[in-house]
Amino acid sequence: MSERLVPLGKRTPEARPRPVPAADALRVYVETYGCQMNVADSDLIGSVLADAGYATTTRAEDADVLLVNTCAVREKAEERVTARAAELGALKRKRPGVVLAIVGCMAEHLKEGLADRAPSVDVIAGPDSYRRLPELLTAARSVHTQPIVDIKLDKAETYEGLSGAMGGDGISGFVTIQRGCDKFCTFCVVPFTRGRERGTPPREVLRQVRELAAAGYREVVLLGQTVNSYVWDETTFAQLLRAVCTVEGIERVRFTSPYPVDFTADVIAAIAEEPKICKYVHLPVQSGSDVVLERMKRGYTVADYRAIVAALRHAVPEIALSTDILTGFSGETEDDHAQTIALMHEIRFDSAFMFAYSERDLTFAAKKLADDIDEATKKRRLQEIIAVQEKVSAEVFAAHVGRRERVLVHGPSKRDASQLMGRTDGFKTVILPSGLGSVGELVDVTISRATMATLFGG
Repeated sequence: MSERLVPLGKRTPEARPRPVPAADALRVYVETYGCQMNVADSDLIGSVLADAGYATTTRAEDADVLLVNTCAVREKAEERVTARAAELGALKRKRPGVVLAIVGCMAEHLKEGLADRAPSVDVIAGPDSYRRLPELLTAARSVHTQPIVDIKLDKAETYEGLSGAMGGDGISGFVTIQRGCDKFCTFCVVPFTRGRERGTPPREVLRQVRELAAAGYREVVLLGQTVNSYVWDETTFAQLLRAVCTVEGIERVRFTSPYPVDFTADVIAAIAEEPKICKYVHLPVQSGSDVVLERMKRGYTVADYRAIVAALRHAVPEIALSTDILTGFSGETEDDHAQTIALMHEIRFDSAFMFAYSERDLTFAAKKLADDIDEATKKRRLQEIIAVQEKVSAEVFAAHVGRRERVLVHGPSKRDASQLMGRTDGFKTVILPSGLGSVGELVDVTISRATMATLFGG
């Protein structure tokens, strides 16, 4: 059974019109690797190039520009991009005049050295260079023998005045409220690839949120590397959250990823008191060992983390929690590993992103701490962590069977186009039979069954 609550939003005259490309416009194909920040940046890039007269294509074979937006957080991500760049380079050689651009964090991380790993690349641009992409691509189409490189980080660049509102699925849209990071965790390359932390003015955040609402989006996700450390003059993150909730047409407000030590009482109160703010928090813990957390320079202890979780659950008993866990970091002992597993059993996260440590140059860990856990041990510990989380997730999801859940319908299911996919307030994917709601609607459904990662409405 379902009850329809909110009709699909309509595009209004206030929505920012997408430029109509000329019939002979150059076509750009974009691939994105990495986190939601990268996805939001790809939407931004699409907007910049559309304003410059480019058309988009979903087929690399049809493109005049092949653009890969990259991630540098983990070595495997860079390896995937390098392999994909080789494939696109082979495609490029079959079509003279096609430009291959690699942009984003990997471009900033490897700089000119990226050309050695991807010899077919024509443009290398960092995450603060997107405004200049049209001129970089134009230059690359002229005769040149070396890649065009633009990797200067900009302490002030927040892309104010631009928009990515036409990206995403048309239901949930991203607004980047903060760029860069000041935490300098010893394992993390982000401060070196995205620069120092700087916030977007509240007026600009609200402009973009209103633009999304005018374009028919129902949900907005506020993004930042440590999003809850946001501050602009005297505006705090909690105040910004509450202001976003006042935008008519937006029914749900999410944010990611917060940093544990910046989870203040006013933010927790905003989550508890504002109906539009989703009762879900992604709260990276990384390790359950104080010794490892200190070596990572995370700035909190396990007791501090427990206190944040307790405060969240006291204020919002139904809150869903997910996390990041990094295993095999420098000096991690079997006891450290066991403490992480124990904390997972104690907290019982709804879900988790789990990774084995890979050393990133430029970081403190790469310079000062030995990568002394062998790959076999890293792999075993990761599999043990995954096994624990899969068991907990299965139990957490199973507990939703029989409950009524409010679901925002995002679109057709990827596995079966006759079904619909939506998400609960707690960010759980729900598969709905055809007829139970339409794209863009909020519907109340009863959960009939569950796996460890998906709910099914009946």
